Amino acid sequence: MIDVKRVIKEDASLTEASLDRYLSEERVGGGTLREAMRYSTLGGGKRIRAALAIEFAKLFGGTAGVALPFASAIEMIHAYSLIHDDMPCMDDDDMRRGKPSSHIKFGEAAALLTGDTLLTFAFEVAAGAAASPLGVIEAVKTFAYYAGALGMTGGQVMDEENVSDTYEKLMKLHSLKTSALIKAASLSGYFATVIDKIDHAVVSDITEYSECLGLAFQIKDDLLDLEGDAATLGKRVGVDEKNGRYNSLSFMTPDEARDECERLAARASAIISKYPGSEFLAELPHYLNSRNK
Repeated sequence: MIDVKRVIKEDASLTEASLDRYLSEERVGGGTLREAMRYSTLGGGKRIRAALAIEFAKLFGGTAGVALPFASAIEMIHAYSLIHDDMPCMDDDDMRRGKPSSHIKFGEAAALLTGDTLLTFAFEVAAGAAASPLGVIEAVKTFAYYAGALGMTGGQVMDEENVSDTYEKLMKLHSLKTSALIKAASLSGYFATVIDKIDHAVVSDITEYSECLGLAFQIKDDLLDLEGDAATLGKRVGVDEKNGRYNSLSFMTPDEARDECERLAARASAIISKYPGSEFLAELPHYLNSRNK
């Protein structure tokens, strides 16, 4: 059996060191902006997206090193999204990863600009990767697409408008808001290994795997929002109920939600298991379903 927790921890350590180097004074300057970027990016988070970038690169013959710029970039994009999510104009959360949210620590204007800077810097980092020119272009395009109107921000608008009054609409929202960056991370790992040709069948498999993983991840988050402990999660629980927003448990019982998580995990595992060396990626969906934060 693959030790999923150990692999995630090792990949997180590599990513943390990489982010620390990128967020140096030489690369981003000094002052409050750098402090706020480091505050919201370093020292926290599961680094699942980074692990996906690294492990997909390894699956297709690459190394952790070649994937690290993409892993770091996707973590910056994720950090920017959380900073903005927590602001009073959106989810209005005071805590993130067990400490005050960026806008509480630094003020709303600084938090807004920190998120903007992390997003733009992510593309600089990704564009500087040592992958092939084709791989870099495809990864940067993928980050832009899945972070944008037909990806994460499009899903965030749906969330803000609270239009997901059916399960189908809610799954569309989750596909955009949550699965999108997971797709971007996974695909970037594959793109880190390509030389002069993209295998579109591989892209299709990675995309479907990541879609299932992302949906299961979000449904599990909805369960934790209902049943979890704020101290363990490092953020408030009951947020959706407080804000009057739909989530998975608006349409199914907790037991049905757990069954749906397992169905999606099994589908993701089946898709990726045909690739030799995919043990970690095949087991990851089941591991994430068992988490308590």
